[in-house]
Amino acid sequence: MGELVTLAVVLVAAVLLAVLGYRLLVSGALTVDTGWGRRIRPLGPQTVPIEAPRETVYDLLAQPYLGRATRALEDKVHVLERGTDMVLAAHRTPVGRNRVTVTVETVRFTRPERIDFRLARGPVPYVVEHFLLVAEPPHTTRLEYGGELGSDGWALGAWWGHLVARKWEATVAGTLEAVKVEAERRAASRRPPC
Repeated sequence: MGELVTLAVVLVAAVLLAVLGYRLLVSGALTVDTGWGRRIRPLGPQTVPIEAPRETVYDLLAQPYLGRATRALEDKVHVLERGTDMVLAAHRTPVGRNRVTVTVETVRFTRPERIDFRLARGPVPYVVEHFLLVAEPPHTTRLEYGGELGSDGWALGAWWGHLVARKWEATVAGTLEAVKVEAERRAASRRPPC
C-alpha cells in the first residue's frame, strides 16, 4: 500500500512539473537552449503589396520602437533599451486560453529598406527575421517578410518549433495586414483630391 501511495505522489508531481514546464515554455519564461538536436525551419516568405510610399510603410513599422507606441500597440510592444539604430523590445502575443507569450528581441533599423529582428528570449532558442521594403513605381511598396526559427530536441523539438512557427507566422500575417490598411489610409489622406 505504501508503494502505491509513493507511486501516486511521484506521478502527481511529474504531471504538475510537466504542466508547469509547458506553461513556462509557452509564456516564453523558459527557453530550452541546449543546441542538442537543433532543427531550423524557415519563416515565411510572406509578401504584401502596399499602395503607399516606402517611407510611409517604414515609418509605420518603426513607430512603436523608435517613437511612441500607439494605443493599439502599447500593450503589445515595450521598448526596454533604445539606441540610435537598434532597440531591445518585449513583445506580448496572445496565444489562446488567456495565455500570453512574451518574447524579447533586438530590432535593428536600416532606413528605409530593412528592419531586422533577433530573438533574445522566447519559447524557442533561435529566431531571426526581417522586413524588406522594396519601392515600386509609382508610389507602391512591396513588403517582404522572412526568417528562420530554430528549436532544440530533435523530433520533439521540431514538433514544438512547428507549433510555435505556425502561431508566429499567423501573428506576422496579422501585422502585415494591419500595416497595409494603415499605410494605404495614410497615403490616401495625403493625395490631392481628383
